[in-house]
Amino acid sequence: MAHISQQAVDIYDLRSLAKKRLPKAMFDSLDHGSEDDVAYRHNRDVLDRIKLVHRVLNDVSDRDPSINLFGKRRALPLIIGPTGVTSWVSYRGEVALAKAAAAANIPFVLTSTTATPMETVLKEGGGSQWYQAIIWRDIEATLNGIKRARDAGFETLILTVDSTVPYNRPYDQRNRLKFPLRLRPSHFLEPVRHPRWTFSTPVRYLLSERQLPQMVNIEVPKGVSRAAGSPFWAKADSLTWDFLRRIRDLWPRTLVLKGILHPDDALRAIECGVDGIVVTNHGGGTNDAAPSPLEMLPGVVAAVRGRVPVLVDSGFRRGSDVLKAVALGADAVLVGRATLYGLGAGGEAGAHHAVSLLGNEIRRMMGVLGVSDLSSIGRDHLMLPGDLAHLARDATPWKGPNLNLASAELEPVTAQ
Repeated sequence: MAHISQQAVDIYDLRSLAKKRLPKAMFDSLDHGSEDDVAYRHNRDVLDRIKLVHRVLNDVSDRDPSINLFGKRRALPLIIGPTGVTSWVSYRGEVALAKAAAAANIPFVLTSTTATPMETVLKEGGGSQWYQAIIWRDIEATLNGIKRARDAGFETLILTVDSTVPYNRPYDQRNRLKFPLRLRPSHFLEPVRHPRWTFSTPVRYLLSERQLPQMVNIEVPKGVSRAAGSPFWAKADSLTWDFLRRIRDLWPRTLVLKGILHPDDALRAIECGVDGIVVTNHGGGTNDAAPSPLEMLPGVVAAVRGRVPVLVDSGFRRGSDVLKAVALGADAVLVGRATLYGLGAGGEAGAHHAVSLLGNEIRRMMGVLGVSDLSSIGRDHLMLPGDLAHLARDATPWKGPNLNLASAELEPVTAQ
């Protein structure tokens, strides 16, 4: 931990280290979105354009970033979100991320497309673990995986519904990566250039498990090919709200729907019995023309009106990013790439360091803003594009100026 902490002082440093350590095809796969990366970049652009307005002369000597989420106290408004290439980034990377989450007292979400058996991740990773299900065209096989997660004891099921058709990711196509992930002969020059990753990940899998990573948490029927390109790996594109009701009947614990952008869909999900929703554009990985989740978050929060927790993800790299989401009404933030960068940079130590960096930045930024707990952060702490300082309510003695983004001209502040 001391080594990685000295090399990386923020998530961007971890990204740079991961880029050096991982083969190009592997890093490109985790670091890019779909098509032209427009949505991927837009997620960051929106976060960068939102400003935080600090308040002064408040006692911030005792700052508490903890939250209550689904009946449990969490140390931070963070969740390590589901990421599909975890097994390839580091040997049994799912366990490493689960351990990092457990140490920080935040949840970890295991996705169904990883290579370590879910029961092993639960046992060795510890802590609070959730399970994400992606629905394949063979729906019964998917349901069997959900039942297995239920019986294994996962606290929460996240049902992802915003990726029901194949991805269009040019970087994977140019690098000749196919799903399920397999190394081709043309890829082996890269591992030669990255011996640390080669010997710590694929070689270690071969020595200890006699095979490269396989998606063991997805039940493929007997006689059906697991190979890339097999018809089995087509996603279910015929899902309806009735399917969500079917999952609600099947899953006895907390159920979260991931993939929401429109407020009407959030309300429909609540009618179907979900316990929480995730506002997301899949990190820019599905719809390259999608708005940022933060642009849609206020409308979803207003529609939900506190009936269920509203979570958000996509593009978060700083503690200040997390506080922006909280100020806009999110109950917690899922981070995916940020912790993957840590895992790629330094294995389990890097995963711990990524969470530590974000936690420390959250606590520090709370002090900068002049708040001691997250419930004190709200709209008055935000400057959004279009309003340079929406600082106050009607009773305040002054009004902030308006920002015309088209002309970049400011209206003067006038005292009242």
